[in-house]
Amino acid sequence: MRLAALTFSLVFLAESSIGTPNFRAQEVSATGQVAEADKAYQAKDWNRAATLYGQLTTAQANNGRFWYRLGISLHGTGSNEKALAAFQKALENGVAPAYGDYGKAIAYLGMKNRKEALAALDRAVQGGSVSQMLTGDDDLASLRTDEEFAKLLARAKHYQAPCMDTVENRQFDFWIGEWDVMSTNGGAVAGNSKIELILGSCVIQESWTGGLGHAGKSYNTFNPNLKRWEQFWVDDTAGMIHFYGNLKDGVMDYWTDAIPQPDGTKLKRHLQFIPQGADQVRQFSQGSTDGGKTWTVEYDLTYHRKK
Repeated sequence: MRLAALTFSLVFLAESSIGTPNFRAQEVSATGQVAEADKAYQAKDWNRAATLYGQLTTAQANNGRFWYRLGISLHGTGSNEKALAAFQKALENGVAPAYGDYGKAIAYLGMKNRKEALAALDRAVQGGSVSQMLTGDDDLASLRTDEEFAKLLARAKHYQAPCMDTVENRQFDFWIGEWDVMSTNGGAVAGNSKIELILGSCVIQESWTGGLGHAGKSYNTFNPNLKRWEQFWVDDTAGMIHFYGNLKDGVMDYWTDAIPQPDGTKLKRHLQFIPQGADQVRQFSQGSTDGGKTWTVEYDLTYHRKK
């Protein structure tokens, strides 16, 4: 039974949000009993932990954390019907489906109820990131050859990193890397830039350092609702620019709205990222203050991949 071992660190992260301040205050008054139960739980002394958490749930019937740990402990003793009831109580008292329904799935498997186990896992997958437990828990060994389980695992991995396998989200990957940046025409050093994937591979983050220590960042992501890429640029001079656009003929083509300027004009920008082989990207920016009739080059830079 590896459920407790696999969820141990995850549970500690989640438990801070389980229950209410009122119930936490009650826990303080029973610190010794809670500590004793937690000690048995951490030692995987399931019989003792089940007894102690059983007492705690009697005293604090709406403490989801206690019900959840009672379910884990009961499952550890092989009392899966009782564990199932405890996990249900945990769900009713604030425990997330990623934990409560996952626990029910393990209990159902202990009862040889494959159909209900898969249904509970389906709810767990919808309720949170559980792919690590799905792939590493020995309690699920009997499901590993099940076609339905394979679909659940694929969905769980997608929820954990929803942008990794989406074609649009990977269109700007040619910019990822660490770069020496120079002016395109004169070859003068302009700065350094590190471009990396963050937030489940949904966001491409730029960390820029220019001359005299000037620094800025941009956050680039594909907006699935508007079907376009968007960039939010911020820097250490209080600058902020919002670009939007799409990949066009292999070039990331960004635009801004016409933004009012201090001198009363309205500036519209056109920013392009042009891949030039695997180790070079040109960044070309133009601006227009007459509604796009004429354009002036703002900067023209070339990114050279660091060796």
